[in-house]
Amino acid sequence: MIPLPTRQTGFSSLSQMTKSKPIKIPLAFRIIRWGFPKLEKISTRLSGWYFEKIFFTPFRYKTPDKELEAETTAKLFSVIAAGKKIQCYQWGEDSKPYVLVVHGWAGRSTQFRKFLPQFNEAGYRIIGFDGPAHGKSEGKRTSIAEFEEVMKSVASVKGYPEAIIAHSFGGGASLFAIAKGFPVKKLINIASPTIADRIIQSYLKAIGGSWKTAENFKALIKHRHGKSFEEFTALSLIRQVPLDLNLMLVHDEEDKEVEIIHVHELIKVFPSARLLATKGLGHNRILKDEKVISACVDFVAGKISM
Repeated sequence: MIPLPTRQTGFSSLSQMTKSKPIKIPLAFRIIRWGFPKLEKISTRLSGWYFEKIFFTPFRYKTPDKELEAETTAKLFSVIAAGKKIQCYQWGEDSKPYVLVVHGWAGRSTQFRKFLPQFNEAGYRIIGFDGPAHGKSEGKRTSIAEFEEVMKSVASVKGYPEAIIAHSFGGGASLFAIAKGFPVKKLINIASPTIADRIIQSYLKAIGGSWKTAENFKALIKHRHGKSFEEFTALSLIRQVPLDLNLMLVHDEEDKEVEIIHVHELIKVFPSARLLATKGLGHNRILKDEKVISACVDFVAGKISM
């Protein structure tokens, strides 16, 4: 869910390791992980404020070579959203309907590179963007509200998508947009978190924080936005989307970043959702699995019924 190194493993699955070695951990994060527990002992009020800053500030990781290759085959364009210049990508012909891909926290649009051949062959364009403060887009901090602004800006240029495919944090951002009226009928959420306290706990675990900080963080969110943190999460947002939304949830049973309980809790609230469960793919490799991608193509094309 969050691409931050953990105290237990040295890195999370989304901060990624290659077959040979893990991606280098940013110095800034190593400093945060060293200093945050000490700050919390001094003042949980101050640590709550600092945690809020960390929470909305994604780290940028070096783009792997294979993603750079995918970038070279894209038609590049940009939009302005949330006061930032946003890098966007299109793979496929302008005349084809398109599927919008929405990456996760500290991710990039090119993480969907494996989706390109099958969707293009099936007659769809793929359009994606690097979210604010992500990839090659401007900004240092961001939120699901800013992702929604980007989605609306892309739609103002390219029209509305046939479907959305979202990974991790991108799933919550997509539900937020749909709840706000973004008119898409099909959504595929892959490895997407839903449960508020578990989301917060995963961040705290990564930096060695305790639940005392979480309580201050949630109070700060309520004070600044007039809504609780829970109201910005998928488990709340799913109650606000149209009942006729065709929703497919793709999740790995062994995902250590976002445990599969997140999906089961969402289905309790939105029972018409279709679940595709995998095993052994984890949080990130699931985006590279050919069977998963084929199922996504079939769902978008209407070959998988709800």
